[in-house]
Amino acid sequence: MRIAIVHYHLQTGGVTRVIEHACAALLGRGEQVAVLAGEPPQAPLPAGATVAVLPGLAYEERRDALSPDQLARAMASAARDALGGPPDVWHLHNHCLGKNTVLPGAVLRLAREGERLLLQPHDFAEDGRPALYGRLREQLADGNVGRLSALLYPLAPQIHYATLTARDRGLLAGAGVPAAQLHALPNAVAVGLPDPGASAPAAAPQAGIDGRRLWLYPTRAIRRKNLGEFLLWATLAGEQDRFAVTQAPQNPQEQPIYQRWVALARELGLPMTFAAGARADFGALVAASHALVTTSVAEGFGLAFLEPWLMGRPLVGRDLTEITADFTAAGVRLPGLYHRLDVPLAWLDARRLRAAFDVAAAKRAAAYGRPAADTAAQAWHSAVRDGHIDFGRLDEPAQMQVIRQLRADPTARTALCPPSLDAAPATAAIGENRSVIEREYSVVGFGARLAAVYASVAGAEASATFGAADGSALLGEFLAPERLSLLRT
Repeated sequence: MRIAIVHYHLQTGGVTRVIEHACAALLGRGEQVAVLAGEPPQAPLPAGATVAVLPGLAYEERRDALSPDQLARAMASAARDALGGPPDVWHLHNHCLGKNTVLPGAVLRLAREGERLLLQPHDFAEDGRPALYGRLREQLADGNVGRLSALLYPLAPQIHYATLTARDRGLLAGAGVPAAQLHALPNAVAVGLPDPGASAPAAAPQAGIDGRRLWLYPTRAIRRKNLGEFLLWATLAGEQDRFAVTQAPQNPQEQPIYQRWVALARELGLPMTFAAGARADFGALVAASHALVTTSVAEGFGLAFLEPWLMGRPLVGRDLTEITADFTAAGVRLPGLYHRLDVPLAWLDARRLRAAFDVAAAKRAAAYGRPAADTAAQAWHSAVRDGHIDFGRLDEPAQMQVIRQLRADPTARTALCPPSLDAAPATAAIGENRSVIEREYSVVGFGARLAAVYASVAGAEASATFGAADGSALLGEFLAPERLSLLRT
Protein backbone atom coordinates (compact mmCIF):
# COMPACT_ATOMS: atom_id res chain seq x y z
CA MET A 1 0.00 0.00 0.00
CA ARG A 2 1.21 3.51 -0.84
CA ILE A 3 0.64 6.03 1.96
CA ALA A 4 1.03 9.83 1.80
CA ILE A 5 1.22 11.52 5.21
CA VAL A 6 0.71 15.30 5.31
CA HIS A 7 1.47 17.91 7.97
CA TYR A 8 2.47 21.58 8.16
CA HIS A 9 5.97 20.91 9.46
CA LEU A 10 8.26 18.23 10.91
CA GLN A 11 9.53 20.02 13.99
CA THR A 12 10.50 17.69 16.82
CA GLY A 13 7.82 16.49 19.22
CA GLY A 14 4.03 16.66 18.98
CA VAL A 15 2.50 15.52 15.70
CA THR A 16 5.94 14.85 14.24
CA ARG A 17 6.48 12.16 16.87
CA VAL A 18 3.21 10.55 15.79
CA ILE A 19 4.37 10.65 12.17
CA GLU A 20 7.71 9.10 13.15
CA HIS A 21 5.91 6.24 14.90
CA ALA A 22 3.62 5.77 11.91
CA CYS A 23 6.54 5.64 9.50
CA ALA A 24 8.42 3.12 11.63
CA ALA A 25 5.36 0.91 12.05
CA LEU A 26 4.27 1.06 8.42
CA LEU A 27 7.73 0.51 6.98
CA GLY A 28 8.10 -2.47 9.30
CA ARG A 29 4.96 -3.88 7.71
CA GLY A 30 6.36 -3.42 4.20
CA GLU A 31 4.27 -0.38 3.21
CA GLN A 32 5.53 2.56 1.13
CA VAL A 33 5.45 5.88 2.95
CA ALA A 34 5.94 9.45 1.77
CA VAL A 35 5.70 12.42 4.11
CA LEU A 36 4.70 15.80 2.68
CA ALA A 37 5.41 18.86 4.83
CA GLY A 38 5.88 22.59 4.51
CA GLU A 39 9.37 22.49 6.00
CA PRO A 40 12.21 19.95 6.05
CA PRO A 41 12.45 17.73 9.12
CA GLN A 42 14.52 18.91 12.05
CA ALA A 43 15.64 15.31 12.63
CA PRO A 44 15.71 12.37 10.20
CA LEU A 45 12.57 10.28 9.86
CA PRO A 46 12.88 6.48 9.98
CA ALA A 47 14.95 5.06 7.13
CA GLY A 48 12.82 4.25 4.12
CA ALA A 49 10.38 7.15 4.51
CA THR A 50 10.56 9.66 1.67
CA VAL A 51 10.14 13.34 2.52
CA ALA A 52 8.81 15.94 0.08
CA VAL A 53 8.94 19.60 1.13
CA LEU A 54 6.07 21.70 -0.24
CA PRO A 55 6.26 25.32 1.00
CA GLY A 56 2.55 25.68 0.26
CA LEU A 57 1.85 23.41 3.26
CA ALA A 58 3.68 25.64 5.74
CA TYR A 59 2.00 27.83 8.35
CA GLU A 60 -0.01 30.74 6.99
CA GLU A 61 2.69 33.31 7.74
CA ARG A 62 5.35 31.34 5.83
CA ARG A 63 3.54 29.42 3.10
CA ASP A 64 3.76 29.97 -0.64
CA ALA A 65 0.86 31.94 -2.12
CA LEU A 66 -1.06 29.10 -3.79
CA SER A 67 -4.74 28.55 -4.40
CA PRO A 68 -6.37 25.39 -2.98
CA ASP A 69 -6.42 23.82 -6.45
CA GLN A 70 -2.75 24.63 -7.01
CA LEU A 71 -1.82 23.15 -3.64
CA ALA A 72 -3.86 20.00 -4.34
CA ARG A 73 -2.08 19.53 -7.68
CA ALA A 74 1.33 20.07 -6.06
CA MET A 75 0.51 17.55 -3.33
CA ALA A 76 -0.70 14.95 -5.83
CA SER A 77 2.40 15.41 -8.01
CA ALA A 78 4.82 15.21 -5.08
CA ALA A 79 3.12 12.09 -3.70
CA ARG A 80 3.23 10.33 -7.07
CA ASP A 81 6.91 11.16 -7.51
CA ALA A 82 7.80 9.96 -4.02
CA LEU A 83 5.74 6.78 -4.10
CA GLY A 84 6.05 5.78 -7.75
CA GLY A 85 2.32 6.09 -8.19
CA PRO A 86 -0.76 7.72 -6.66
CA PRO A 87 -1.32 7.11 -2.95
CA ASP A 88 -3.82 4.47 -1.89
CA VAL A 89 -4.52 6.57 1.21
CA TRP A 90 -3.82 10.17 2.21
CA HIS A 91 -3.35 10.65 5.96
CA LEU A 92 -3.69 14.36 6.81
CA HIS A 93 -2.94 15.72 10.28
CA ASN A 94 -4.71 18.81 11.69
CA HIS A 95 -6.01 19.98 8.32
CA CYS A 96 -8.86 21.88 10.09
CA LEU A 97 -6.79 23.73 12.71
CA GLY A 98 -6.47 26.96 10.75
CA LYS A 99 -2.70 27.09 10.60
CA ASN A 100 -2.95 27.16 6.79
CA THR A 101 -6.08 28.55 5.16
CA VAL A 102 -5.62 26.89 1.74
CA LEU A 103 -5.14 23.34 3.03
CA PRO A 104 -8.85 22.64 3.78
CA GLY A 105 -9.77 23.58 0.20
CA ALA A 106 -6.94 21.43 -1.18
CA VAL A 107 -8.15 18.49 0.91
CA LEU A 108 -11.68 18.92 -0.42
CA ARG A 109 -10.32 19.08 -3.98
CA LEU A 110 -8.50 15.76 -3.48
CA ALA A 111 -11.68 14.19 -2.11
CA ARG A 112 -13.72 15.43 -5.09
CA GLU A 113 -11.18 13.76 -7.37
CA GLY A 114 -11.90 10.45 -5.65
CA GLU A 115 -8.81 10.27 -3.44
CA ARG A 116 -9.21 8.25 -0.23
CA LEU A 117 -8.55 10.44 2.79
CA LEU A 118 -8.00 9.89 6.50
CA LEU A 119 -8.37 13.22 8.32
CA GLN A 120 -6.92 13.24 11.83
CA PRO A 121 -7.52 16.32 14.00
CA HIS A 122 -5.14 16.33 16.98
CA ASP A 123 -6.36 19.78 18.00
CA PHE A 124 -9.43 21.80 17.11
CA ALA A 125 -9.67 25.49 16.27
CA GLU A 126 -12.98 25.38 18.15
CA ASP A 127 -11.15 24.43 21.35
CA GLY A 128 -9.58 27.52 22.86
CA ARG A 129 -8.11 28.90 19.62
CA PRO A 130 -10.44 31.76 18.69
CA ALA A 131 -7.90 33.57 16.50
CA LEU A 132 -7.46 30.51 14.30
CA TYR A 133 -11.17 29.80 14.17
CA GLY A 134 -11.96 33.42 13.39
CA ARG A 135 -9.46 33.42 10.55
CA LEU A 136 -11.05 30.32 9.05
CA ARG A 137 -14.59 31.61 9.49
CA GLU A 138 -13.97 35.04 8.00
CA GLN A 139 -11.46 34.22 5.26
CA LEU A 140 -13.00 30.98 4.01
CA ALA A 141 -16.71 31.31 4.77
CA ASP A 142 -17.54 35.02 5.13
CA GLY A 143 -18.70 34.33 8.68
CA ASN A 144 -21.05 31.49 7.72
CA VAL A 145 -20.52 28.50 10.02
CA GLY A 146 -22.43 26.14 7.71
CA ARG A 147 -20.14 26.95 4.80
CA LEU A 148 -17.13 26.55 7.05
CA SER A 149 -18.37 23.14 8.22
CA ALA A 150 -18.60 21.94 4.63
CA LEU A 151 -14.98 22.90 4.14
CA LEU A 152 -13.50 21.70 7.43
CA TYR A 153 -15.60 18.57 8.03
CA PRO A 154 -16.74 17.20 4.65
CA LEU A 155 -18.59 13.89 4.55
CA ALA A 156 -18.36 11.33 1.75
CA PRO A 157 -17.64 7.58 1.73
CA GLN A 158 -14.01 8.19 0.69
CA ILE A 159 -13.40 10.53 3.67
CA HIS A 160 -12.73 8.96 7.06
CA TYR A 161 -11.78 10.58 10.35
CA ALA A 162 -9.43 9.40 13.11
CA THR A 163 -9.37 10.75 16.66
CA LEU A 164 -6.84 10.50 19.46
CA THR A 165 -9.38 10.05 22.25
CA ALA A 166 -12.82 8.65 22.95
CA ARG A 167 -13.87 12.19 23.83
CA ASP A 168 -13.03 13.51 20.38
CA ARG A 169 -14.60 10.49 18.74
CA GLY A 170 -17.81 11.20 20.63
CA LEU A 171 -17.73 14.86 19.64
CA LEU A 172 -17.38 14.08 15.93
CA ALA A 173 -20.02 11.38 16.14
CA GLY A 174 -22.36 13.87 17.80
CA ALA A 175 -21.65 16.29 14.94
CA GLY A 176 -22.79 13.68 12.42
CA VAL A 177 -19.71 11.79 11.23
CA PRO A 178 -20.96 8.23 10.45
CA ALA A 179 -19.61 5.49 12.71
CA ALA A 180 -18.26 3.51 9.75
CA GLN A 181 -16.08 6.48 8.80
CA LEU A 182 -14.88 7.32 12.30
CA HIS A 183 -11.91 5.57 13.93
CA ALA A 184 -10.22 5.70 17.34
CA LEU A 185 -6.48 5.96 16.77
CA PRO A 186 -4.63 6.65 20.03
CA ASN A 187 -0.97 7.57 19.71
CA ALA A 188 1.84 5.16 20.22
CA VAL A 189 3.99 5.90 23.25
CA ALA A 190 7.69 5.17 23.26
CA VAL A 191 10.63 6.81 25.01
CA GLY A 192 14.26 5.87 25.29
CA LEU A 193 14.87 5.93 29.03
CA PRO A 194 15.34 4.16 31.27
CA ASP A 195 16.14 0.74 29.84
CA PRO A 196 12.77 -1.02 29.48
CA GLY A 197 14.33 -4.06 31.09
CA ALA A 198 15.12 -2.19 34.30
CA SER A 199 13.49 -3.59 37.40
CA ALA A 200 11.09 -1.51 39.47
CA PRO A 201 13.59 -0.96 42.32
CA ALA A 202 16.22 0.30 39.86
CA ALA A 203 13.69 2.82 38.56
CA ALA A 204 12.74 4.05 42.01
CA PRO A 205 12.65 7.83 42.62
CA GLN A 206 16.04 9.35 43.33
CA ALA A 207 17.38 12.36 45.18
CA GLY A 208 17.75 15.44 42.99
CA ILE A 209 20.96 16.63 41.40
CA ASP A 210 21.80 18.76 44.45
CA GLY A 211 20.70 16.08 46.92
CA ARG A 212 17.13 17.31 47.25
CA ARG A 213 13.96 15.79 45.84
CA LEU A 214 13.38 17.05 42.31
CA TRP A 215 9.79 17.53 41.13
CA LEU A 216 10.12 17.86 37.36
CA TYR A 217 7.51 19.33 35.00
CA PRO A 218 8.62 18.21 31.52
CA THR A 219 6.81 20.76 29.39
CA ARG A 220 7.01 24.02 27.48
CA ALA A 221 5.57 26.55 29.90
CA ILE A 222 2.75 28.04 27.80
CA ARG A 223 -0.38 29.36 29.54
CA ARG A 224 -2.54 26.23 29.34
CA LYS A 225 0.20 24.29 31.11
CA ASN A 226 -0.85 26.24 34.23
CA LEU A 227 2.61 27.16 35.49
CA GLY A 228 1.12 29.05 38.44
CA GLU A 229 -0.16 25.82 39.93
CA PHE A 230 3.31 24.29 39.70
CA LEU A 231 4.69 27.35 41.50
CA LEU A 232 2.04 26.97 44.18
CA TRP A 233 3.45 23.54 45.00
CA ALA A 234 6.97 24.99 44.96
CA THR A 235 5.75 27.61 47.44
CA LEU A 236 4.74 24.82 49.82
CA ALA A 237 7.93 22.82 49.30
CA GLY A 238 9.89 21.41 52.18
CA GLU A 239 13.59 22.01 52.72
CA GLN A 240 14.35 18.81 50.83
CA ASP A 241 12.38 19.76 47.70
CA ARG A 242 13.34 21.38 44.42
CA PHE A 243 11.06 22.15 41.44
CA ALA A 244 11.99 22.54 37.77
CA VAL A 245 10.19 23.11 34.46
CA THR A 246 12.11 21.99 31.39
CA GLN A 247 11.31 24.53 28.62
CA ALA A 248 10.42 28.18 28.22
CA PRO A 249 7.73 29.17 25.71
CA GLN A 250 8.86 30.00 22.18
CA ASN A 251 5.83 32.08 21.20
CA PRO A 252 6.60 35.78 21.85
CA GLN A 253 3.00 36.30 22.98
CA GLU A 254 3.56 33.83 25.82
CA GLN A 255 6.73 35.49 27.06
CA PRO A 256 5.32 38.38 29.17
CA ILE A 257 3.25 36.10 31.42
CA TYR A 258 6.07 33.57 31.65
CA GLN A 259 8.52 36.28 32.70
CA ARG A 260 6.09 37.43 35.40
CA TRP A 261 6.20 33.93 36.87
CA VAL A 262 10.01 33.94 36.72
CA ALA A 263 10.06 37.29 38.50
CA LEU A 264 7.61 36.14 41.19
CA ALA A 265 9.61 32.99 41.90
CA ARG A 266 12.76 35.09 42.25
CA GLU A 267 11.02 37.65 44.47
CA LEU A 268 9.62 35.02 46.83
CA GLY A 269 12.76 32.89 46.82
CA LEU A 270 10.99 29.77 45.59
CA PRO A 271 13.05 26.60 45.06
CA MET A 272 12.34 26.77 41.35
CA THR A 273 14.43 26.34 38.19
CA PHE A 274 13.09 27.55 34.85
CA ALA A 275 14.11 26.17 31.44
CA ALA A 276 16.07 23.42 33.15
CA GLY A 277 16.32 21.51 29.87
CA ALA A 278 18.56 24.25 28.48
CA ARG A 279 21.06 23.67 31.28
CA ALA A 280 21.02 19.91 31.74
CA ASP A 281 20.41 16.82 29.65
CA PHE A 282 16.75 15.78 29.78
CA GLY A 283 17.65 12.19 30.59
CA ALA A 284 19.79 13.33 33.51
CA LEU A 285 16.93 15.46 34.81
CA VAL A 286 14.52 12.54 34.66
CA ALA A 287 17.02 10.21 36.29
CA ALA A 288 17.52 12.73 39.10
CA SER A 289 13.82 13.33 39.64
CA HIS A 290 11.65 12.16 42.50
CA ALA A 291 8.50 12.42 40.38
CA LEU A 292 7.25 14.05 37.21
CA VAL A 293 4.44 16.59 37.50
CA THR A 294 1.64 17.89 35.30
CA THR A 295 -0.65 20.84 36.13
CA SER A 296 -2.00 21.42 32.61
CA VAL A 297 -5.63 22.46 32.18
CA ALA A 298 -5.97 21.14 28.61
CA GLU A 299 -4.31 18.42 26.53
CA GLY A 300 -4.88 16.67 23.21
CA PHE A 301 -3.92 13.01 23.50
CA GLY A 302 -2.21 13.26 26.86
CA LEU A 303 1.28 11.79 26.42
CA ALA A 304 2.22 13.51 29.68
CA PHE A 305 0.08 10.98 31.56
CA LEU A 306 1.81 7.94 30.00
CA GLU A 307 5.45 8.77 29.29
CA PRO A 308 6.59 9.17 32.92
CA TRP A 309 5.93 5.49 33.65
CA LEU A 310 8.02 4.42 30.66
CA MET A 311 10.81 6.62 32.01
CA GLY A 312 10.62 4.87 35.36
CA ARG A 313 9.05 7.73 37.28
CA PRO A 314 5.66 8.21 38.94
CA LEU A 315 3.35 11.03 37.94
CA VAL A 316 1.62 13.50 40.25
CA GLY A 317 -0.49 16.61 39.71
CA ARG A 318 -3.73 17.58 37.95
CA ASP A 319 -5.98 15.01 36.32
CA LEU A 320 -7.90 15.69 33.10
CA THR A 321 -10.50 12.97 33.31
CA GLU A 322 -11.92 13.34 29.81
CA ILE A 323 -8.40 12.55 28.56
CA THR A 324 -7.22 10.04 31.16
CA ALA A 325 -10.45 8.03 31.07
CA ASP A 326 -9.07 6.17 28.04
CA PHE A 327 -5.88 5.32 29.93
CA THR A 328 -7.55 4.14 33.10
CA ALA A 329 -9.96 2.03 31.02
CA ALA A 330 -6.89 0.36 29.50
CA GLY A 331 -5.57 -0.44 32.99
CA VAL A 332 -3.20 2.46 33.74
CA ARG A 333 -3.40 3.52 37.40
CA LEU A 334 -3.01 7.22 38.18
CA PRO A 335 -3.36 7.50 41.96
CA GLY A 336 -1.19 10.61 42.30
CA LEU A 337 -3.57 12.91 40.43
CA TYR A 338 -6.27 15.26 41.75
CA HIS A 339 -9.34 16.45 39.81
CA ARG A 340 -9.42 19.98 41.28
CA LEU A 341 -7.20 22.16 43.42
CA ASP A 342 -9.67 24.05 45.60
CA VAL A 343 -8.57 27.27 47.30
CA PRO A 344 -10.74 29.48 49.55
CA LEU A 345 -12.69 32.05 47.58
CA ALA A 346 -12.40 34.33 50.62
CA TRP A 347 -8.68 34.77 49.86
CA LEU A 348 -9.57 36.46 46.57
CA ASP A 349 -11.54 39.41 45.24
CA ALA A 350 -14.63 37.40 44.29
CA ARG A 351 -16.34 40.40 42.68
CA ARG A 352 -13.39 41.01 40.35
CA LEU A 353 -13.16 37.31 39.49
CA ARG A 354 -16.88 37.05 38.76
CA ALA A 355 -16.55 40.05 36.46
CA ALA A 356 -13.57 38.39 34.79
CA PHE A 357 -15.74 35.34 34.06
CA ASP A 358 -18.36 37.65 32.53
CA VAL A 359 -15.77 39.32 30.32
CA ALA A 360 -14.15 36.01 29.33
CA ALA A 361 -17.50 34.43 28.43
CA ALA A 362 -18.55 37.43 26.35
CA LYS A 363 -15.16 37.63 24.66
CA ARG A 364 -15.21 33.93 23.86
CA ALA A 365 -18.72 34.11 22.40
CA ALA A 366 -17.80 37.09 20.24
CA ALA A 367 -14.56 35.50 19.06
CA TYR A 368 -16.42 32.43 17.87
CA GLY A 369 -19.31 34.34 16.37
CA ARG A 370 -21.82 32.93 18.82
CA PRO A 371 -24.71 34.86 20.33
CA ALA A 372 -23.98 36.25 23.79
CA ALA A 373 -25.57 33.89 26.28
CA ASP A 374 -25.49 33.68 30.06
CA THR A 375 -22.71 31.09 30.08
CA ALA A 376 -20.63 33.08 32.57
CA ALA A 377 -22.97 32.23 35.46
CA GLN A 378 -22.84 28.53 34.58
CA ALA A 379 -19.05 28.66 34.23
CA TRP A 380 -18.75 30.40 37.61
CA HIS A 381 -20.94 27.83 39.36
CA SER A 382 -18.90 24.98 37.89
CA ALA A 383 -15.68 26.60 39.16
CA VAL A 384 -16.93 27.43 42.68
CA ARG A 385 -17.85 24.75 45.19
CA ASP A 386 -18.53 25.07 48.92
CA GLY A 387 -16.82 28.44 49.20
CA HIS A 388 -13.77 27.29 47.23
CA ILE A 389 -12.70 27.84 43.63
CA ASP A 390 -10.58 25.61 41.42
CA PHE A 391 -7.11 27.16 41.12
CA GLY A 392 -6.88 26.05 37.48
CA ARG A 393 -9.85 28.25 36.52
CA LEU A 394 -8.24 31.43 37.91
CA ASP A 395 -6.35 34.07 35.97
CA GLU A 396 -2.71 34.82 36.71
CA PRO A 397 -3.28 37.78 39.07
CA ALA A 398 -5.55 35.65 41.26
CA GLN A 399 -3.12 32.74 41.16
CA MET A 400 -0.29 35.04 42.20
CA GLN A 401 -2.42 36.35 45.06
CA VAL A 402 -2.94 32.82 46.36
CA ILE A 403 0.77 32.07 46.09
CA ARG A 404 1.67 35.21 48.04
CA GLN A 405 -0.85 34.25 50.73
CA LEU A 406 0.69 30.81 51.09
CA ARG A 407 4.23 32.19 51.10
CA ALA A 408 3.30 34.55 53.92
CA ASP A 409 1.54 31.81 55.90
CA PRO A 410 2.46 28.24 54.88
CA THR A 411 0.12 26.83 57.55
CA ALA A 412 -2.77 28.10 55.40
CA ARG A 413 -2.20 25.07 53.17
CA THR A 414 -4.67 23.22 55.37
CA ALA A 415 -7.40 25.20 53.59
CA LEU A 416 -6.38 23.70 50.24
CA CYS A 417 -7.84 20.51 48.80
CA PRO A 418 -5.60 18.66 48.25
CA PRO A 419 -3.11 20.27 50.66
CA SER A 420 -0.04 18.73 49.03
CA LEU A 421 1.27 16.72 46.11
CA ASP A 422 1.37 12.97 46.60
CA ALA A 423 4.75 12.74 48.33
CA ALA A 424 4.94 8.94 48.52
CA PRO A 425 4.37 7.51 45.03
CA ALA A 426 4.20 3.73 44.96
CA THR A 427 7.27 2.32 43.26
CA ALA A 428 5.46 -0.91 42.38
CA ALA A 429 2.97 1.03 40.27
CA ILE A 430 5.78 2.11 37.93
CA GLY A 431 6.44 -1.38 36.66
CA GLU A 432 2.75 -2.26 36.50
CA ASN A 433 1.87 0.84 34.50
CA ARG A 434 4.85 0.41 32.22
CA SER A 435 3.68 -3.10 31.36
CA VAL A 436 0.17 -1.86 30.55
CA ILE A 437 1.44 1.03 28.42
CA GLU A 438 3.90 -1.13 26.51
CA ARG A 439 1.09 -3.58 25.78
CA GLU A 440 -1.68 -1.11 24.91
CA TYR A 441 0.26 1.74 23.30
CA SER A 442 3.23 0.09 21.56
CA VAL A 443 4.47 1.21 18.15
CA VAL A 444 3.77 -2.30 16.81
CA GLY A 445 0.20 -2.21 18.08
CA PHE A 446 -0.23 1.29 16.68
CA GLY A 447 0.95 0.03 13.30
CA ALA A 448 -1.59 -2.78 13.33
CA ARG A 449 -4.43 -0.39 14.17
CA LEU A 450 -3.24 2.07 11.55
CA ALA A 451 -3.05 -0.61 8.86
CA ALA A 452 -6.60 -1.72 9.65
CA VAL A 453 -7.86 1.86 9.38
CA TYR A 454 -6.01 2.38 6.10
CA ALA A 455 -7.55 -0.81 4.68
CA SER A 456 -11.00 0.51 5.54
CA VAL A 457 -10.27 3.86 3.91
CA ALA A 458 -8.65 2.37 0.81
CA GLY A 459 -11.63 0.06 0.27
CA ALA A 460 -14.20 2.88 0.34
CA GLU A 461 -16.27 3.60 -2.76
CA ALA A 462 -15.77 7.17 -3.90
CA SER A 463 -18.83 9.36 -4.28
CA ALA A 464 -19.41 12.70 -5.97
CA THR A 465 -22.07 13.55 -3.39
CA PHE A 466 -20.81 15.41 -0.32
CA GLY A 467 -22.34 16.32 2.99
CA ALA A 468 -20.89 18.00 6.06
CA ALA A 469 -20.69 17.41 9.78
CA ASP A 470 -22.45 19.93 11.99
CA GLY A 471 -19.66 22.33 12.87
CA SER A 472 -22.02 24.44 14.97
CA ALA A 473 -22.79 21.47 17.22
CA LEU A 474 -19.09 20.68 17.56
CA LEU A 475 -18.37 24.30 18.47
CA GLY A 476 -21.14 24.26 21.05
CA GLU A 477 -19.54 21.28 22.80
CA PHE A 478 -16.17 23.00 23.03
CA LEU A 479 -17.78 26.20 24.29
CA ALA A 480 -19.61 24.45 27.14
CA PRO A 481 -19.51 26.67 30.27
CA GLU A 482 -17.61 24.14 32.37
CA ARG A 483 -14.72 24.36 29.90
CA LEU A 484 -14.20 28.08 30.50
CA SER A 485 -10.85 28.76 32.17
CA LEU A 486 -9.39 32.23 32.51
CA LEU A 487 -6.04 30.73 31.49
CA ARG A 488 -7.44 30.08 28.02
CA THR A 489 -8.84 33.51 27.17
